[in-house]
Amino acid sequence: MVVDSKGNLYGTTSQGGSGAYCPCGTIFELIPGSNGTWTKSVLHSFGASSGDGTDPFSAPVFDSKGNLYGTTLSGGANFQGTVYELSPANGGWIESVLYTFTGGADGGSVYTSRLTIDSSGNLYGVTNSGGAYGFGVVFELSPGSNGTWTEKVLHSFTGGDDGGNPYASSVVLDSSGSLYGIARSGGAHDYGVVFGLTPQFNGTWSEKVIYDFPGAANGAAPIGGLLLDSSGKLYGAAYEVFELVPGSNGMRTKKTLHSFTGTPDGAFPEAALISDKAGNLYGTTNSGGAHNGTVFELMPGPNGNWNERVLYRFSGGTDGVFPNWSSLAMDASGNLYGTTQTGGASNVGVVFEVTP
Repeated sequence: MVVDSKGNLYGTTSQGGSGAYCPCGTIFELIPGSNGTWTKSVLHSFGASSGDGTDPFSAPVFDSKGNLYGTTLSGGANFQGTVYELSPANGGWIESVLYTFTGGADGGSVYTSRLTIDSSGNLYGVTNSGGAYGFGVVFELSPGSNGTWTEKVLHSFTGGDDGGNPYASSVVLDSSGSLYGIARSGGAHDYGVVFGLTPQFNGTWSEKVIYDFPGAANGAAPIGGLLLDSSGKLYGAAYEVFELVPGSNGMRTKKTLHSFTGTPDGAFPEAALISDKAGNLYGTTNSGGAHNGTVFELMPGPNGNWNERVLYRFSGGTDGVFPNWSSLAMDASGNLYGTTQTGGASNVGVVFEVTP
């Protein structure tokens, strides 16, 4: 989910809608009412044309002008996914396909990678497959003066020490223009890596592995994205919640902030974390709790310790089941919003709110 300045919520569904070619997902808006109810509007149904994207697994992001950008897993001219823009116009919204992946050197199958926008309006993301070696890419999409967009592959994963298959990782951008993300496989131990990409003077980008997951209790096959704080620390989840502190040699020192036990505090966190102004971390687990997932908070304490609090345990009924890769969104009042994969009145998922 993403929340705007008015408190309206925006998200995607990977199925359903009224697309002319297929009911292959939607972008929707939820508007809060004065009596605690919410009104839902479908802004776009994917599969609207033969070249439209399908199966939008990732949440959209806003630019400074109020346009929404996102990715689809499949569809497009080559059935390898797309990058799209949704722009407000005449009281409605117009969708444009900015780029269609070929599945070749440019990448393919953007699974749940949420895009990142820089101050110049360039878009950054990852694909799970394709690239020069078939293990996915990090890409940049730049707008041109004539309304066209140009894709540039910043790094093609080899599946070796540099990592591979950034399954559901969104990249984050620091103040110097470097990008950071997670690859699910590859690395020195074949359990995935945290990587950094730094722009070079000649227009190329240099990749550096800043942490190798060793497996077992210290993390393996990470799925979610990263959170970057103002001091340059990175936070993520790979069976546990971890912190990566910058070191003098460009590598990072990993610290485990919380290890999940399953019941009652949750298991298998798969979504990127968010934080509030006080530095507390919030996230979801796909299972555990009451066996159907949780919403949790991690609070920094004295001596570098962190304390976990379970804010909600999904019951497996009308309140939803399995929040999966759904990163939370927080409004100005501290309310948390997210989605579940299944459950709800129709057993096809819910949008939920957790209030303090």
